[in-house]
Amino acid sequence: MFRLNHRLTTMSAAAMISSSPLPLRNPSFPLSSSNSNTFRTVRFSNHLPLPTNSSSRVSLRCFASATTTTTAVDKIRVLNPIVEMDGDEMTRIIWQMIKEKLIFPYIDLDVKYFDLGILNRDATDDEVTVESAHAALKYNVAVKCATITPDETRVKEFGLKSMWRSPNGTIRNILNGRAVTLVYSYWHHLCTLNIQIIVNFSYSFKSCEMSGTVFREPIMCKNVPRIVPGWKKPICIGRHAYGDQYRATDAVIKGPGKLKLVFVPENDETPTELDVFDFKGPGIALAMYNVDESIRAFAESSMAMALSKKWPLYLSTKNTILKKYDGRFKDIFQEVYEENWKEKFEENSIWYEHRLIDDMVAYALKSEGGYVWACKNYDGDVQSDLLAQGFGSLGLMTSVLLSSDGKTLEAEAAHGTVTRHFRLHQKGNETSTNSIASIFAWTRGLEHRAKLDKNERLADFVTKLESACVETVESGKMTKDLAILIHGPKASREFYLNTEEFIDAVAQNLDSKLQTLAAIH
Repeated sequence: MFRLNHRLTTMSAAAMISSSPLPLRNPSFPLSSSNSNTFRTVRFSNHLPLPTNSSSRVSLRCFASATTTTTAVDKIRVLNPIVEMDGDEMTRIIWQMIKEKLIFPYIDLDVKYFDLGILNRDATDDEVTVESAHAALKYNVAVKCATITPDETRVKEFGLKSMWRSPNGTIRNILNGRAVTLVYSYWHHLCTLNIQIIVNFSYSFKSCEMSGTVFREPIMCKNVPRIVPGWKKPICIGRHAYGDQYRATDAVIKGPGKLKLVFVPENDETPTELDVFDFKGPGIALAMYNVDESIRAFAESSMAMALSKKWPLYLSTKNTILKKYDGRFKDIFQEVYEENWKEKFEENSIWYEHRLIDDMVAYALKSEGGYVWACKNYDGDVQSDLLAQGFGSLGLMTSVLLSSDGKTLEAEAAHGTVTRHFRLHQKGNETSTNSIASIFAWTRGLEHRAKLDKNERLADFVTKLESACVETVESGKMTKDLAILIHGPKASREFYLNTEEFIDAVAQNLDSKLQTLAAIH
């Protein structure tokens, strides 16, 4: 008999994680927190550190020169800090260029810097990721570069101590108000012994400080063709990035037997035992969960986003099949809408509606856009990529994690670390990597900082930088991926810029906009 228990077993991190030799950590900073021990060894820095990946040191040619001369301007002072989470490979290269050419020349900004490059995560036993997430909660704004989630190949490539979990998942769980135990997958150490293990992660439920809702929305350029030509307006997908398949327990069933689902109440009441399946031979099994508090926060943040955009909101589930599981999502969304949002929505002539996921997908393809689509975790993962391709490219997508109260935001690029381009960069070859999503990670973070601080100059700068990106592409200056969309797969070199040339073109456009503003005043 295979039994899936509700209770999770606490495991000792000390028993699983080996100490790291002189990790590249960040020096301490004082924080008033009940969990102050969590914040040891965190570096805050306004300088631009060189990549810690040994492979990243091979070629720094993209930093060698800047073809754009920035006109001297009075820097915009930002009173409160933001948290910066650095990343890996080609995105780390362009991230540095963005800071050097588009951010720091114009903004006097206190940056709380955390290096989430894979080697530093390994050197700190991934504590740097946990610390960066807690800092995000403290300062309410974080911008994150794309990072590596290692598989077995990456573990061997970098000589990692462990197959560290996705930093995005770790950050979302902490921002969702859940404690994270630093126990990770040691599967690769045990594979040669043919040992199967189940690791139960402990968690403690706190107040839901962040909803765990990731919102992704396309960046629309007039000259970039859309695969779905009927999409005239953006579609914003809200993905409930907690629970379900991504926090599930799965298992391989070796032979005949009964599978049961058991819930053991903490108050010593009689356990609830549900028969799942009577196996006659080998198979597989899965148990997943979610919690009312997180679903409610998902509803709140989705409705807050819809209201801020003055767009209608749709929730999609498969409640006709998962009557209790998905039905719970449907019921909580309706409760939250009726209690807190119905009057506000009606005042702005927008609405909330629940739809079956298959009906919603069909509607999305034939609609013109202009709405927020709230998706469960797996649905949001799939549909956000469909949305990106339908609008043109993953390189033209924003991605933000927003709290239900609208106070805390983490912005990142929606794509990966662009490994193939990084390999070319290491060899000294020319690359043409699209940096727009990474630029928008900075702008969306700064936009939220401006909103919280009521900083009109910063908000105006953000608007101009985003416009400079879009207008640069619309003027015909773009990277190779966008040139291929416009001119076809055989687009010649004359139709695109290399990585640094594109950022320089955006910087030149931005500088022109700021000079015009200065001349007016």
